[in-house]
Amino acid sequence: MADLLLLIPWNKIFTFACGCFLSDRNYIHLMESNLDALETTMEELKNRRDDLLGRVSVEEDKGLQRLAQVNGWLSRVEIVESQFNDLLEARSTETGRLCLFGYCSEDCISSYNYGEKVSKMLEEVEELLSKKDFVEVAQKIIRKAEKKHIQTTVGLDTLVEMAWESVMNDEIRTLGLYGMGGVGKTTLLACINNKFVELESEFDVVIWVVVSNDFQYEGIQDQILGRLRLDKEWKQETEKEKALCIDNILNRKKFVLLLDDLWSEMDLNKIGVPPPTRANGSKIVFTTRSKEVCKDMKADKQIEVDCLSPDKAWELFRITVGDVIFSGHQDIPALARRVAAKCHGLPLALNVIGKAMACKETLQEWYLAINVLNSLGHEFPGMKERILGVLKFSYDSLKNGEIKSCFLYCSLFPEDFEIKKEQLIEYWICEGFINPNRYEDGGTYQGYDIIGLLVRAHLLIDCGVGVKMHDVIREMALWINSDYGNQQGTICVKSGAHVRLIPNDINWEIVRQMSLISNQIEKISCSPNCPNLSTLLLPYNELVDISVGFFRFIPKLVVLDHVHEISLVGIATTLPNLQVLKLFFSRVCVDDILMEELQQLEHLKILTANIEDATILERIQGIDRLASCIRGLCLLGMSAPRVILSTIALGGLQRLAIESCNISEIKIDWESKERRELSPMEIHPGFKQLSTVNIFRLKGQRDLSWLLFAQNLKELDVRDSPEIEEIINKEKGMSITKVHPDIVLPFGNLESLELYNLDELKEICWNFRTLPNLRNFKVKNCPKSKSRFSQAYRVIRVEG
Repeated sequence: MADLLLLIPWNKIFTFACGCFLSDRNYIHLMESNLDALETTMEELKNRRDDLLGRVSVEEDKGLQRLAQVNGWLSRVEIVESQFNDLLEARSTETGRLCLFGYCSEDCISSYNYGEKVSKMLEEVEELLSKKDFVEVAQKIIRKAEKKHIQTTVGLDTLVEMAWESVMNDEIRTLGLYGMGGVGKTTLLACINNKFVELESEFDVVIWVVVSNDFQYEGIQDQILGRLRLDKEWKQETEKEKALCIDNILNRKKFVLLLDDLWSEMDLNKIGVPPPTRANGSKIVFTTRSKEVCKDMKADKQIEVDCLSPDKAWELFRITVGDVIFSGHQDIPALARRVAAKCHGLPLALNVIGKAMACKETLQEWYLAINVLNSLGHEFPGMKERILGVLKFSYDSLKNGEIKSCFLYCSLFPEDFEIKKEQLIEYWICEGFINPNRYEDGGTYQGYDIIGLLVRAHLLIDCGVGVKMHDVIREMALWINSDYGNQQGTICVKSGAHVRLIPNDINWEIVRQMSLISNQIEKISCSPNCPNLSTLLLPYNELVDISVGFFRFIPKLVVLDHVHEISLVGIATTLPNLQVLKLFFSRVCVDDILMEELQQLEHLKILTANIEDATILERIQGIDRLASCIRGLCLLGMSAPRVILSTIALGGLQRLAIESCNISEIKIDWESKERRELSPMEIHPGFKQLSTVNIFRLKGQRDLSWLLFAQNLKELDVRDSPEIEEIINKEKGMSITKVHPDIVLPFGNLESLELYNLDELKEICWNFRTLPNLRNFKVKNCPKSKSRFSQAYRVIRVEG
């Protein structure tokens, strides 16, 4: 044991112990003084930190980003402060253990360790204070994406997710978002942009560019370079130099280019933007009002942004208006729903009108708003500047004046009114918007092309056979038509207004177009002087009497649609310029006297007529100029053993109605005097333009096989005809197709078929199960065919 004690280095132990209690490493003895010093320096450090954070905040408000060294220093201060707080919690315990005037401790090891931590922290705090002075605390940087402000959105979540998934899809390089003005395309694009701010992604930079209608390539380049370069030297460069610079930078980055409000194809090469490929992983997303632009930009995917559903529209309107809807009179919520409905789901209109109504607390104010929106919508607060002015860009982008005139003409029809495409084209031709002499088909195909253009520009809504106009778009068209509200008297549109008399506020001297469609007018007895009136639309009224004098002073009338019960004697004298006369389903039938009058209308181009007498029908088909004008023909109350319809004479026939007739045979004459010498194989027979056939209360017919000559038929409605057993008889059909190979299968283009109250109907046609375009098929009270049709066609609606 003695030998072991001799081996212990007592001198070293004594030296270490003295050092602990007497040297500058006497952490126990210096504990209290170091704690006091640490508290003082820590307080100074926190003050310095708060001063620095203030400077950083000012710079960050300018859009700058704090320096990494500043961020590092602040992070170290945060850690030290946390450790300092931990030391303070143990202070009373550790200082309470000291004894022998602070030179020793009841727990030397614990006090030594605690004192060492205090000393080292003091050194660290003093070091941080020595580095407190930063000349610069922030710098300009290129952020990956810049957050966009977005107002309250409703009903966009699904579209945002769909668009985001498309952007993240490796197979989709270019994404097009299209829809009418004010529908929320920019908001959707902003939501996509903000997802890049909120979520981690592999992209290096997201660039937002506002394109606008009259964009300049150099303006686009300036917006892109403003995001890519911090210096301003590029502003002095030429367009070509800017393109090279953009190309050089973007070729080294994985970028997302967001183009808002694209109106036409953009040459990305001219700007300097490399095309997005699978190799570079870059993306382009753009918004546009025209679906054609999506094709021109070769978008890999197109997403349509549509108006909100009624429920979502009401939700957005309610949020925008605020508590006034429910805090005021109990009837206001119902009135608010009526106001919201006038916006037809268009977010722009819901927001603007909603904000305008946010301060309206009385019933009278809400009733006034409804009245203004119903009559003079453009006078509603904010309507012209913030809604119609925005939508007008779509109108301004139309290629020429003729197309603009065609669009404006659609505003003459009532709200939510489906206008037949063929009928609309007829009006356009007669108004002179389309020159029929320039086209072999008389301008019909050109009309369809214009309709397609307006639909793709989201100025019209395609409904299949017809088109509609969004209510807010219609309001914009009426506003433009009235010279932006300055000449409201030149266009008189009271369609769907439920008026019973001719309005007394019409300025007859200047009015050019008048639409009184869908009203309750029964009688017109005035004799106005209308030197400029060219269009008068009267369909869907209850007219039983129009005075002869009404037309006496309307010399320029070109389009007259549609008079119910009127004497047209002398019409060639009173209306010498008449080009369109529509009598379809009126009480006016063509007789010998009227036929003579019609022949004297030298400018007549379009006629829809009702005929009761089979002899008159035969005679009118023999008058080439008159027969060629017929677009709609109604055989009304006709009784005859045989009726002949000539596909040559009635080559322009688009709609045929047979009502309350007793006809034993309907024969189709597909030959003409000039074609007698040709063989049937050389002739293309049939009614090429006949698209709609309505047959009501027809007797004497067991089948309608003659409909095979209407190869382009789209709508067929047959009702209350008890003797019809088949629509197309197979044997008769085969004999027709044998003579005319061009006639293949029946109803190849049929879209709508409605059959009601046909007691003997057993079959439609032999290929009924394979009709390729049938979208609407309804059967009611056809007892012998119900089960057979139910099994034959899946989307059938069979009743009774």
